[in-house]
Parts: sequence; structure tokens; C-alpha cells
Amino acid sequence: MATKNVQLPELGEGVTEGELVKWLVKVGDTISPDQPVAEMMTDKATVEVPSPMAGVVKEISKKIGDVIEVGATMLVIETDGAAATKSQAPAAPSPAAKSTSTPSPSMPAMMTSAVTGSASSAATSAARTSAAGMDVYPQVSPPVADSKVLATPATRRLARESGVDLNQVRGTGVAGRVTRDDVMSSGGAGAVSAGTPSYGGTSAAGGVSALQIPRPGYQGPAGAPEERVALRGIRKKIAENMQMAKHIVPHFTLMDEANVTSLVAMREELKAFGEKNGVKITYLPFVMKALIATVREFPMFNASIDDAAQEIVYKKYFNMGFAADTPNGLLVPVIKNADHKTIIELSREISDLAKRARDGKLALDEMKGATITVTNIGSVAGQYATPIINHPEVAIMGMYKISEKPVIKRDASGAMTLDAIKTMNFTITADHRLIDGAVAANFLKAFMHRIENPGVLMLDMM
Repeated sequence: MATKNVQLPELGEGVTEGELVKWLVKVGDTISPDQPVAEMMTDKATVEVPSPMAGVVKEISKKIGDVIEVGATMLVIETDGAAATKSQAPAAPSPAAKSTSTPSPSMPAMMTSAVTGSASSAATSAARTSAAGMDVYPQVSPPVADSKVLATPATRRLARESGVDLNQVRGTGVAGRVTRDDVMSSGGAGAVSAGTPSYGGTSAAGGVSALQIPRPGYQGPAGAPEERVALRGIRKKIAENMQMAKHIVPHFTLMDEANVTSLVAMREELKAFGEKNGVKITYLPFVMKALIATVREFPMFNASIDDAAQEIVYKKYFNMGFAADTPNGLLVPVIKNADHKTIIELSREISDLAKRARDGKLALDEMKGATITVTNIGSVAGQYATPIINHPEVAIMGMYKISEKPVIKRDASGAMTLDAIKTMNFTITADHRLIDGAVAANFLKAFMHRIENPGVLMLDMM
């Protein structure tokens, strides 16, 4: 009998490490080639790691929560020496998948952030902890590393997100290569002293200032019945992204009530047409169309702030994100170029993306690039909420449950009658760095006019 080390294979282009989320085998298990042995989470996806050989698990070298570098031994397998050994690297992705860093079909991808696009996911993954127990989130980028600096793409990204100037870091790796540890031990050009929180801008030393977020511990009453579960995986990423977004973006929310009686009637008329075309028509596509038309009128809602360049980026395309509740947490699939799609096409794509989100089968590119997001809390319950913006977007629209409401109407003669209307609340949460309260109020007013008058909305559609 012989023993073989199973090492962490390449998990994707530019990915050099991952967090161990779950073991799928235990010591003593007999495994076959290509059998998944562990789940690893990177800053891009959660993937299953297959065994390259058959045998019996003799030793497990890592524990859940460990950050493991590519090439490090994960477990030891005892083989009979005759079992076929396959390549440890997962199947190479197709050229199209490679261009978006999407894992191959053998490694289903799951989003690591709910309300976060790739930029917010990247920003939080590089959080550093100071001696005072404060997470430091850089808000702007350090100088670009010289091409002569030896460092992997992942290390360069970590330095960029941590506020570290790679040109000033002395590499301790082979041939002077800058390693992850070199970046982490450098302290970061933007690190601020404990007890001195900074909220953006440039430090006195000319470096990049950062945002410090307290990370308090918790101790319950002595003897109280409690259960502790490790915060890891997608839930950990969601927590980091929410905390980052709330501290970087100054949120404010406006709410109004819409009379959606005409919209309800239109949707009822179109339900049968949708069924003939094999799709369920919901209210979300109408909201998306009204939102797109309103964003054309108020382009600052379809923008982002580039802190590093101190510029506002106005986007000339309309990619609609929508929040999807899944067993793995809140994910945000994205409908690309939604302004070019019909209500039927939007309905079909929403249904498809939502189902694959619940099944954990979304590709990475299907969760990137949103310009503004809609969250449909009303599909579950609730009259009103204050959603968190999916940074680096600058706004998020909330839609809530439909209610029936009595109203008093007066005819031309002055006679009053009691009638019933359908109402739905809408919120717009905006980034106050770019959007003022009066602008948001006018935006919501323009949106409400369209959603209350579907005929006007139809005229806006392209």
C-alpha cells in the first residue's frame, strides 16, 4: 500500500487560495477518482474539490475555516498503487468561461455576495484587522505596482484592495517575489492608528486613508442556553459586504404609495398570454421597465463613484440586478441590457435566473455588472423596508406587497362614493454622496407616475 497527498488544485484563473467550507469525506472513507472531497470558497465562487485518485482517506490535514493555498496538502489517501491517478486540476474552462473567470461545469459557482457586485466582494475580502480589533476597508486604490514587481495577480489584487503600494514592499519569496504574507505584514499605506477612524480621503502621509469598523466580541449571560455556529462561507461574505456597504455609502431612503389598480388589471389581462408563451408574468418586469425609463431621465441613478480617480461614472447601459432569496443566502442575478428586452423576455429570464440561483448553478458573469438593483420584498411579506445598496451601485429600488385600500371619490356633482383601490409601496434608497434628497424625491415621483399609468409606461418602452 502507498500513500498519496491530495493537494489543493487550481480553482480558477488568478485564484491562489481558498477557504475550506466543508469536508465531504472523513478518515476511513473509500473514495473514487473525481469524487468531491471538500467545498472551497474563493473570492469568486464556491467550488467542489475532486479527488485525483481512488483510495482510502488516511489523514485530513486541514480544518474547516482554514485558508489553504493552491498546492498545499489537504488530505492523505492510502492507495493500492494500481489505481488510476488523474490530473488534480479541474477541467479547463472554455474560452468564453475563461474570459469571465467562471468555474468549469464540474465546479458549480455560487455568488459570494448578496447585495454585492464583484467590486464590493473584492473590497471586503481584503479586510485587515488592526491591534485594536478593527477591520480596515480601503476606499481608494494605492499606486499601480510597477510591472517589474514579482507578484501573482491575486497578490496584486490583495495589495490594491488593502491600500498597499507594492513598489514599496520587499518580497521574501523566490527571486524576490512579493507574497501574500508580505502584503499583510506591510500594514498598508492607508492604515490608520487605533482609535482614529477615518472616512475616506488622503492621509497626512500621502497614503490612502481607510475605514475602520469595530469588531466587538459577544459574551452571553452565564449558563444561558446558546449555540455557537462558525460564521463562514457565503453567510460570512454577505456579512462582510453588508458591513462594508453601510460604512462606505451614506444611505437614505424615500418611500411612497402607488395606486397600482391599473397595473394589476393589465397584468391580469396578460397572464393568459404569458401562459401561452410558457412563462409566468409577474410585476417585477413592469417595475424594471418603469425603473429603466425613469433612470434615463435621472442618469445619476445609473452611475458609480470611482473613489480612486475622483470621478463619477455614468453608465450608458442598463443591467438590472434583482435580489433572489436562496438556501445559500441572498444572491443578485443580473439581467444584461434589460432595456432591449420585452416584458415576456424579462419574465422568462427572471424565472430562469431565479431558479438557477436557488439551485446554486449561476455562472459568475450572471451575477456581475448590475447598474441598479430591485429587491422584491413584497413577494414574501412586508409593507416597507430600507434596503442596503449593492455597492458600487448608487441606488436600490424596493417593491412591497399589494394591498387593497378604501378611498373616497367625489364625482362632478360633488357626491361622494366609497371605492377600493390596489396599492403598493415603493422605496428608493440612494447614495447621498451623489444623489440629493430633492433629486431622489423627483425620481420617485416620476417612477410612480409611470407605474400608476401603464399606458404611459408602454410609451416609454423601446
